[in-house]
Amino acid sequence: MPIAYYITHPQVQVDANVPVPEWGLSDIGKARAVAMLDQPWIGSIRRIVSSAERKARETAEILATRLRLAVEVRERMHENDRSATGFLPPPEFEAVADQFFANPNDSIRGWERAIDAQRRIVSEVDAVLGNDDPGDTAFVGHGGVGTLLLLSLTGRAISREADQPAGGGNYFAYDIGARSLIHGWRPIDRASPRLDD
Repeated sequence: MPIAYYITHPQVQVDANVPVPEWGLSDIGKARAVAMLDQPWIGSIRRIVSSAERKARETAEILATRLRLAVEVRERMHENDRSATGFLPPPEFEAVADQFFANPNDSIRGWERAIDAQRRIVSEVDAVLGNDDPGDTAFVGHGGVGTLLLLSLTGRAISREADQPAGGGNYFAYDIGARSLIHGWRPIDRASPRLDD
């Protein structure tokens, strides 16, 4: 059973003067991405597909270097488009993110609508997995669209209930053929129960 892993980038270096898509990993984020390499689930990955945003690419490159694989970059795997507001201080960002998930058919403060972001990420994942047997595939991206993908895969309505734990650096796994969730969000850098537990 080929497995798809959706991995979110860990902590980033926040800089209000730099566009959010250009933020890179912080030292903590880099250390967590390196710690991910010791987890048993990464050994089966045969393909790595990444968002074009710097933080996701940096995470994907750490994984790719260990596995000696190329990184396929897909522009449309980006996080929900928040360029209308740019950087928001954390409390304000969380409030707007709450509205984004609570009102999926509306553009909140000019952000991409959640329903559109969900269609985009599902379409990108489907396009990548469209060949006969891609093998185990890692998608490296972002928490917002990752949550929207997870909700779609499990047939749930858009809400923030399935959001990844704070801080990023989490992953979920699903069976590609059956399109069924194997497990929800887990930290990338901590030992987890076996997939069949």
